[in-house]
Amino acid sequence: MSSAPTAETAAVRAVDVRKSYGKAETAVTALAGVSFEVPRGQFCAVMGPSGSGKSTLMHCLAGLDRTDSGDVLIGGVSIVAMGDKALTALRRDRVGFVFQQYNLLPTLTAEENITLPLAIAGRKPDAAWMAEVVAAVGLGDRLSHRPAELSGGQQQRVACARALVTRPDVVFADEPTGNLDSRAGAEVLGFLARCVEEFGQTVVMVTHDPVAASYAGRVVFLADGLVVDEMDNPTPELVLDRMKQFDVAGHVITETAV
Repeated sequence: MSSAPTAETAAVRAVDVRKSYGKAETAVTALAGVSFEVPRGQFCAVMGPSGSGKSTLMHCLAGLDRTDSGDVLIGGVSIVAMGDKALTALRRDRVGFVFQQYNLLPTLTAEENITLPLAIAGRKPDAAWMAEVVAAVGLGDRLSHRPAELSGGQQQRVACARALVTRPDVVFADEPTGNLDSRAGAEVLGFLARCVEEFGQTVVMVTHDPVAASYAGRVVFLADGLVVDEMDNPTPELVLDRMKQFDVAGHVITETAV
C-alpha cells in the first residue's frame, strides 16, 4: 500500500498539526507538528510510547479536539475552521468511532445501538448495507439483546457495526481491544481488517499492542509528538523490535529504523 497518497485520495490528512495543554511554564506539548496521510481503503495503526501524542492525534483528526495550529482534512474537506454545528454533523455522518469503552446505551437493543447515528440524523438505514454489516460482525441472532445481555466482545462488535452503518469516510478506533481477552480482541481486529479488504473502509487505530498493530497494513510511529517512522506490512515481531527503540521516557534511541 502507498504510504504517500495524494490529497485527492487521502481519507484523512494532517498538515503540521500542533496541540499543547496548559499555559506558560506548565504547558505540555502533545503534538509538535504532525503531518501524515491515510489513503482511502487502508488500515493504519498509530503506535508510540505513553505520552507520545497518539490519542491526542486521533482526537484532533476525528474533530473531537481542536488543534492549536495546522490543518486536518477528512475526505479532502478541512475541519479546523468548522463551527460546532458543522463539526457535529461531520462526525455523525462521515466519521465512525470505536473506543476502548463500548459506549453503548444500556436501554437500547443491539440493533437500536447500531442504527443510533442514523436515528439522530433522522435517516433510515439502508436495509441491504445494514444486513451486510450485521452479518460481517456475526450478530444476526443478537440484535434484540441489550448490552447487559452481551459479552464484551459482542458489545464491541456492536460498536464496530455502529461505526460502519453510516458508510463513513474513516473509522477511528482508540485501543478497541483494550477491555477484551485475546480471543474477543482477535475477532474485533479481524472484523476491522475485513472491513478494509471487503468494503474498502478506511480505519485508523491507536494501539499499544504489537499484535493488534499487525492486523493493519501500515503502522505509523509517534514519539514526543512527532511522526518518527512508519512500517508497511507489519508483524508483531517487527513492531515490537521497532518499539524497543524508544526509551521509557518516549524518546527515540538512535538506531537504524526497521
